[in-house]
Amino acid sequence: MTTPNPNSTPPDSPFDIYRILDAAINRASEGLRVVEDFTRMTLADSHLSLLTKQLRHGLTQATSLLDKQHLLAARDTLSDVGTNLALASEYCRTATEQVISANLARVQQSLRTIEEYGKTLSGELAKQVEQLRYRSYTLEKAILQTLTSSTTLRDARVYVLVDGQESPDHFRTLVRQLVAAGSDLLQLRDKQLEARELLQRAAILREELRDSKVRWIFNDRADLALASQADGVHLGQDDIDPTTARRILGPGKMIGVSTHSIEQARAAVLAGADYIGVGPVFPSQTKEFTEFVGLELVRSVAAEIALPAFAIGGIDENNVQLVCSAGLRRVAVSGAVTRSADPKQTIAALKNSLNG
Repeated sequence: MTTPNPNSTPPDSPFDIYRILDAAINRASEGLRVVEDFTRMTLADSHLSLLTKQLRHGLTQATSLLDKQHLLAARDTLSDVGTNLALASEYCRTATEQVISANLARVQQSLRTIEEYGKTLSGELAKQVEQLRYRSYTLEKAILQTLTSSTTLRDARVYVLVDGQESPDHFRTLVRQLVAAGSDLLQLRDKQLEARELLQRAAILREELRDSKVRWIFNDRADLALASQADGVHLGQDDIDPTTARRILGPGKMIGVSTHSIEQARAAVLAGADYIGVGPVFPSQTKEFTEFVGLELVRSVAAEIALPAFAIGGIDENNVQLVCSAGLRRVAVSGAVTRSADPKQTIAALKNSLNG
């Protein structure tokens, strides 16, 4: 039988509750600072850095409902039995992603502790911390998705959009040319073909790219992307949302989102997009646009967002350097390559500017 510690206080005493809360607040704050340093200095993502900072400041605001003197008075690190309990795994991190995952988990667990024990002192505190915990889950998804996508698409520079061409044979010939020319990604985009014809073209893509490193994406149709075993789907602002697309495709497939404003770009990051399209930048010969966001949006996205972003809309060898100067090093093109007399030379020229 365990002998009670005569110096301990009853488990429901305000002192012990404040002691628990003080430790949890410190853990959550420390974890958020670790994550914020990463989003700021490694990812250089001001959007995610700001969201992390807002979460940290939200925690400070919520816990201001507690008496600071009570928290400090209850702090007793010297007699904390937990300071001598440790696992070997706590001192081993083989990758930055492990550091971020561990600290996000620490934040979420600590917020839950604050929420639960805080209920005994302040219902308002518990409500505010509950919302912070929910926000931390969204932040975790966005940060880890940005890390994964940045690795997956690390070398992707030229993303070529293709239509179904006048026949399956013409389409096959074009795909072979684009692969040989050095395309990094291909997207099947054709508003005229019926679903059966699109799936026929998709089968050609799957066959031609089977032994290639080139990934291919279906435009708009998550259902056809699933049926054709595409590598993913690209969604416009009027298509289904990324969450619904993810339910259809499952994990491991890429989801791209077209964005025409910085607000849409931020939303796509939080929705779990693997990459975004940014534009239209310039007038295009292959698609009509009513308005152009131009290089201003390119600059805004480049300044804020680390998730892979492809500038799109009328980009060719003559203006790609303007995109680079605005901060993006990935482009999505169509006619500039598919109508080129020498696709290999065109893609090489684009990549020379993008990698310069």
